[in-house]
Amino acid sequence: MTSTSKTILDASTIVVVGDTEWTEAYTVALREQFDVTAQTALTVEAARETLQHTAVDCVVTDYRLPEQTGVDLVRHIRETTITLPIILGTADGSETIASEAIEAGVTDYIAVTDPLEETVDDALRRTGQALRDAQRTDTQRERARQFDATFHDTRSATWVLDPDGTLTRVNQAARDMIDADADAVVGDPFWTLPWWPDDTQTSDDVRQLVETARQGAFGHVVVTEDGVTGERVLELSVQPVTNERGEPVSIIADSVDITDRVDLERELRQSEELHRVTLNNMTDTVLMTDEDGEYTYVCPNVHFIFGYTADEIRDLGTIDNLLGEDLFDREELAAEGVLKNIETTATDKAGREHTLLVNVREVDIQDGTVLYSCRDITKRKQREQALATLQETARDFLYAETHQEIAQHIVDDTPDVLGLDASAVYLFDANDNTLQPASHSQALRDAHGPLPDVHADGRDLVSHSFVENEALFFDDVHDADGLANPATDIRSAAYIPLGNHGVFIAGATAVGAFDDVTRELADLLAATAEAALDRVSRESQLREQDRELQRQNDQLSTLNRINETIREIDQALVAAETREEIDHTVCERLTADDRFRFAWIGTRDDSGEVVTPRAWAGAGQGYLDTQSFPVSEENVEPAGRTADTGEVIHVSNVAADLRASPWRSDAISRDLLSVLSVPLVYNGLSYGVLTVYAETPEAFDETVQTVLTELGETIAAAISASERKQALLTTSMTRVEYAIDESSFVLTQLAAAAECTLTYEGGVQQTASGSNVFVTVDDAPLDTVVDATDSLTVVEDVQRIRGGDSGGVLRLRLSEPFLATELADHGAVLRSATATGGDTTVVVDLPSSVEVRHATKLLADKFNTVNLVSKQTREQSSEHGFYASVLDRLTDRQLEVLETAYYSGFFESPRKATGEAVADSLDISPQAFYQHIRTAQRKLFGTLVDDHTPVATQHAD
Repeated sequence: MTSTSKTILDASTIVVVGDTEWTEAYTVALREQFDVTAQTALTVEAARETLQHTAVDCVVTDYRLPEQTGVDLVRHIRETTITLPIILGTADGSETIASEAIEAGVTDYIAVTDPLEETVDDALRRTGQALRDAQRTDTQRERARQFDATFHDTRSATWVLDPDGTLTRVNQAARDMIDADADAVVGDPFWTLPWWPDDTQTSDDVRQLVETARQGAFGHVVVTEDGVTGERVLELSVQPVTNERGEPVSIIADSVDITDRVDLERELRQSEELHRVTLNNMTDTVLMTDEDGEYTYVCPNVHFIFGYTADEIRDLGTIDNLLGEDLFDREELAAEGVLKNIETTATDKAGREHTLLVNVREVDIQDGTVLYSCRDITKRKQREQALATLQETARDFLYAETHQEIAQHIVDDTPDVLGLDASAVYLFDANDNTLQPASHSQALRDAHGPLPDVHADGRDLVSHSFVENEALFFDDVHDADGLANPATDIRSAAYIPLGNHGVFIAGATAVGAFDDVTRELADLLAATAEAALDRVSRESQLREQDRELQRQNDQLSTLNRINETIREIDQALVAAETREEIDHTVCERLTADDRFRFAWIGTRDDSGEVVTPRAWAGAGQGYLDTQSFPVSEENVEPAGRTADTGEVIHVSNVAADLRASPWRSDAISRDLLSVLSVPLVYNGLSYGVLTVYAETPEAFDETVQTVLTELGETIAAAISASERKQALLTTSMTRVEYAIDESSFVLTQLAAAAECTLTYEGGVQQTASGSNVFVTVDDAPLDTVVDATDSLTVVEDVQRIRGGDSGGVLRLRLSEPFLATELADHGAVLRSATATGGDTTVVVDLPSSVEVRHATKLLADKFNTVNLVSKQTREQSSEHGFYASVLDRLTDRQLEVLETAYYSGFFESPRKATGEAVADSLDISPQAFYQHIRTAQRKLFGTLVDDHTPVATQHAD
């Protein structure tokens, strides 16, 4: 049954967790003895679910629970609250369980014992005690929160003192009042703290205030605090805090900032003087009249606007004489009480007109009934008009397309925007690093004189403003350092940079022409102009980029056409069999599909003084028939100049200098308006001149010139290859003998060094770094010649092939191509070369397709003195073609082995060298030597047998 007297258990909500005998008995006792809400839960999860949805005052749990323990439940609850009382009981009590429970945060621990009734009574008692302790803790926390809220109030400074008056705690508001560490003075007497002035009177007042609190009374005192925010006046009060026995345990000191109140009193005392000073110095003028317009009050500062003294204003008569008649409607004023922002004009004592903004108000001050407040807005009106003009200027800038146009607009609009007649604009020329006057007013020229170019070195005012990007304003420019023209009549001056574009100059002959408004407008004008100049620069850059892109597209299209032509020509050159076919193919391809208008190839005649056409194609319209092409550097047809100089000759516009060159008239009449002539040169030999014409000027840009020049080299190489091929097929050839005087020739050097006779035997094999050459030595031991090669850098290695003290055969490895290789590149064959002392003889076989002068020129370019000794025409035997076909079948290594064996005497009978000796000279094994020899022999006999035409054999009957 329910208890008749109320206890703390009544009206409480308690959750009992567990299914044990004592928890069941405990629950029954709760419900019978108290007006309590007792809920039960069997598991930890059920208990947590109840706690989530119900306001619970206490939890009583058994240690043994399904799956988890009561300690686990304590831990779960403590994750969310530390104030809820939790009592854990167990019949299996142990120190371990008790320790776990206490560590988990249990409020009380019950050891369940017999009899059960005593355990239940003990649990009820402990539950009540736990609820009381929790309630007391909540009360204390609430009071602490209330005190903390008061203590941390940012509106007032609060200190907590010990009963003896020493500081124990201070709030943030008090900390912010001083520029010191408040924690450092904790424990000091309150009257010695840094909040109070360092004087005896204040210290005594604060000490007495603390003593009043110690006696249990309330007290207050006014003190001055000189803190981080300035001097403040505080009303300091103290309140003692006592315990339940009435003994003081602390003192609360609180302050109220009464600085504003003190200042207000001070301000009120100064009000009259303040108003008097204000009226004397403000720029607005206040006037008061009666109903007839007679002055009852004139503001002392009336001269600021009108230039008159107060007495002179009164002498002018009524206010209508000053501000004009019909300034406002009397009936409207009577209805509204105040009329604002009436715009009117008035003339000052000096005759200058001012624009005024007048407010009119009905008043009743002594004899005055109408109050006038006048504000001078002349500058503002000027600024509005200047801004309107500046807006028009900005619109003009939108249509300007050049920097020069913008500069002229700036100068034209400066008088309307700034009210100044003298102005100029300098624009920066990056190429010369100078600032050049782009535009100027006549007034500036009259006052200053001609404007020179200014070097951008930062020395004078114009240059300094530009280089330092600094706007310069001078009330009197004559006082400024860096004035380039001391004789100028300009006094007031402004130099304002226009970004990277230049400098804007404005000025006047009077001193002090730039007030704040004029400076602001000058900056606005310069900024607007700079933006316009930036726009023009960007648009100019974009247009240039478009033009450049178009040029690149045109070049790309041209290059594509040229490359297509070159590919076609390269393919045709590969298939061409003869020089005539090469010449005609090139001309036809260059003029196909209107690529070029006309093209021809010519070579020097036998005299070497005239270029003779060999092949042509295109719309020449008989141009070659009208011209002769002399070989000369003079002002002749480009083909003749190229033949003479060996250089590319370009005529971009045939029509230029028409009278000085007769060939130009014939070219123009056939629409040949630009010309490019390129030499056909390969390995130092000229194969003629290619000349190409176009029907437009400037048709051959650098890219086209480069491509056609490279084409000339390709054509010459193809012609050279064709001649070498013809040389192998022709049966007619010319044998030429030359006497050479050249000490640098390798055979000449070696013969002189060894004092012997050296004869080139053939067998030249070209390598990546030079050549291998077989030579015969006469009149000297081989060792002498081998030793002599040590002094020749051109000889990298020497190998004995056969012979000894009376001569023999050597193989020389040279670091550079041998003469036979260079001649072979042009279709010529070095038949022999003999060097004895200082005399060297060279015999060369030339096919009919190779001119003798080509070989002569090649030798003359290589040696100092070349003399033609003899020349004879001979029929070449059919074995020459057979020899070429054999060489085509042999690899370089097989040929090297075969030649070494041949010159070693391996094939002679009896043999002069064994296979092992030849293999050793080649630094290969005997097996490899015999394999190469057998392969070479098989290819040789294969060529002989396979290419031999069968002959019918007749047998006698």
